[in-house]
Amino acid sequence: MNIGIVGGGQLARMLALAGLPLGMRFHFVDPNPACCAAPLGSLTVADYDDEQALGALAERCDVCTFDFENVPAQAMEKLSALGTVRPTPRALLISQDRLEEKNFFSGAGFSLPAYQAVDSLEDLRRAAEQVGLPAVLKTRRLGYDGKGQRVLRDVSDLEPAFEALGSMPLILEAFVAFRREVSLLAVRDAEGHVRFWPWAENVHQQGILFTSRSGPFTASRREVHVRGLVRQVLDGLEYVGVAAFEFFDTGEQWLLNEMAPRVHNSGHWTIEGAVTSQFENHLRAITGLPLGDTRAVGYSLMRNWVGELPDRDACLALPGLHWHDYDKTARPGRKLGHATLVAEDLETLAATAFQLEQQLRGKGFQV
Repeated sequence: MNIGIVGGGQLARMLALAGLPLGMRFHFVDPNPACCAAPLGSLTVADYDDEQALGALAERCDVCTFDFENVPAQAMEKLSALGTVRPTPRALLISQDRLEEKNFFSGAGFSLPAYQAVDSLEDLRRAAEQVGLPAVLKTRRLGYDGKGQRVLRDVSDLEPAFEALGSMPLILEAFVAFRREVSLLAVRDAEGHVRFWPWAENVHQQGILFTSRSGPFTASRREVHVRGLVRQVLDGLEYVGVAAFEFFDTGEQWLLNEMAPRVHNSGHWTIEGAVTSQFENHLRAITGLPLGDTRAVGYSLMRNWVGELPDRDACLALPGLHWHDYDKTARPGRKLGHATLVAEDLETLAATAFQLEQQLRGKGFQV
């Protein structure tokens, strides 16, 4: 079976690594000739919306998907007219505009932080009065890993933030004093079967995901309620594939932050930490194969490598550590790989994670 992926980043790479043992072949479209998925299939070097490249991809592939949400939704809509595209481009379109996304999920019954659209400095001043400060000013489109955002703590922050970001439509969101951030990953197949992995607790540094921790946790009543809302949304969109939902847990409720219509960094732990990874289940869903078991096989901690890679050999000497190198050129703020620790219990996991961080500090690695 031939799988087309628009985008050739690390998510496409990990999808291919999961699909090759299933007998799948992969074909990528990416403007970067050195994209990290290139060694795992054929690559067409072209812009994501290149009609000729998309047409050739549809012709040679049984099903097409995408590996990140900044792929133009219009390009995926054009591709869907030529062949099967999963998940639906509509989900991609919703996720690409923060205002549209929040309006959509508010209408679907999710709890969200207060928010207001901002198109001018006067809009920002009014929104700050309504939403309150502190708040976060964000671009409505194209922001990820903390990009396109400014935290506003005082009225004196409004004008400089608008000058920095105001060349495009914005949204102001209430700053949430949350206990933790959690993500919930789900997979849905074309027949409507939905499965969830256990929730993951996420920690960010400078807007970039630092760690995700998960395990065989029992779903709380609050999580069961949220799962029901997620299922309704996926059914309504006729969604096929993996989707990630990020929440702020305030202790009283889960406030939806955003949805990613794709496999997600906070689900990388599933490669070694679940019976079936998010990558394999995404491929199973979009190709019509039976969905795999999403249970955790132990307690897991995924740790991103950002900007530089530590000493691989020293890391691999730790028990239960699994190493992933994305084969990317190093630069500040860039995700170059990750490691996942897997243990039978939380105490062992915490001890090994502490040992890892002490080792990194001892070798001068930035932690």
